[in-house]
Amino acid sequence: MKPAPIKIYNTLSGKKELLKPINGKRINLFVCGPTVYDFIHLGNAKTIIIFDCFAKYLKAVGYDVFYLQNITDIDDKIIARAKEKGVSPKDLAEAFTKEYFKNMKALQVDSVKKYAKATDYIKEIIQQVTILQEKGFVYGLEDGLYFDISKFKGYGKLSGRTALAAEDSVSRIDYSKNKKNRGDFCVWKFAAEYEPSWPSPFGAGRPGWHIEDTAITETFFGPQYDIHGGGRDLMFPHHEAEITQMEAISGLTPMASHWMHTGFLTINGQKMSKSLNNFVFIDDFLKRYTCQQLRFWIAKNLWSSPIDYSESTMMGVAGGLEKMEEMLRKLRNTKFKTLNSKQIQISKLLKKVKSDFYGALADNFNTPEAFAAVFEFMKAINPLLDANGLAKKDAVKIVEFFKEIDKVFGIIDFKKLAKSNIPAEVKKLVKLREGFRKTKEWQKSDETRQEIEKYGYTVQDTGDGPILKKI
Repeated sequence: MKPAPIKIYNTLSGKKELLKPINGKRINLFVCGPTVYDFIHLGNAKTIIIFDCFAKYLKAVGYDVFYLQNITDIDDKIIARAKEKGVSPKDLAEAFTKEYFKNMKALQVDSVKKYAKATDYIKEIIQQVTILQEKGFVYGLEDGLYFDISKFKGYGKLSGRTALAAEDSVSRIDYSKNKKNRGDFCVWKFAAEYEPSWPSPFGAGRPGWHIEDTAITETFFGPQYDIHGGGRDLMFPHHEAEITQMEAISGLTPMASHWMHTGFLTINGQKMSKSLNNFVFIDDFLKRYTCQQLRFWIAKNLWSSPIDYSESTMMGVAGGLEKMEEMLRKLRNTKFKTLNSKQIQISKLLKKVKSDFYGALADNFNTPEAFAAVFEFMKAINPLLDANGLAKKDAVKIVEFFKEIDKVFGIIDFKKLAKSNIPAEVKKLVKLREGFRKTKEWQKSDETRQEIEKYGYTVQDTGDGPILKKI
């Protein structure tokens, strides 16, 4: 597919801008990954799934996407949690990294080309800190080396501020009373007893939170790349510090051409976070709902907007997805007649829905509008399907379009749809009921329907015979 002109809202400029890759069709995308001190929750999953879908969309329209994600495996939170549990920070980080990868597999997140652990790039981190020190951007205090934000004129240009706010996510609060400026942040923390550390020209220690990301992105992308993504809570101070460090080191601007920040996931109106103890772990969520339902819920909302979690919301999501699956079941099970093109112009409907669907995605990845077009298409198709008004070639084209949708969003379990897991007893009852219907024994037919429903199925009668639907 020929790459479409894509416009994306850029936090840095505050407006939608045309996506123009630095190197032809190659798009370098970096998204902040987890700090591996605990299991991830739904709030984390929102950002992860959004960028998985976005990366797959870019690939679907012809771009070569290098999706890079870091893993923070050395950090104050990791050290504190390891101490609580009586294990080493390294063992704790490795255990939760494995859990993170298990969650990625369960969520069908497979667009990330490289997961980069911070501790694998200590050499590159030390190199960046050395350059900052040589250029006079950092100074030493009793606990580490700090970046002097007064020496970088652009500090605050991403978020429009230089001070913390309530919604900001922090991995390390740099409280040192001897800092030159309140917003100065640590780039290298000196070694402390019982804490992991690495030797360096400026003293043994470990990296600051922000420096690991710039060291990793420079290693793979150089000092400038196309898109940096993450949750809105990371905009300040984390992303602000990344810009400050990288542009101070390279002298080039901007570090990232586009900045995409996802909206919060809330529960009862509050941001879902571990600090508020109102989170839902992924493993717990997937015991009640499917991966496809989770992905559809997140995907059908605009990526930059907040969404609120509730049971009623998930019921609506399940219902909407079931409508899509039911149409695909009909397309699979119906015995189509051979119709000529004059009888039904499905190609026109398909052409319109594809245009509307991809047009919406090209306009700031507007998934609500894209899925609205899909459901309008379904409204037009379902009556034709029920009336046996489709040719088989049309059915094939429709299914292929929904496979295109699924390739981007991962919301349809086609393997499940293709399998016939209907119990033999149910099949016998359906056949028995059809016999009663043919002899017009309606009471017996209804009684048999009730028996079928006890097995968890309902029967929909069509011109081509009954279609079973899981209740």
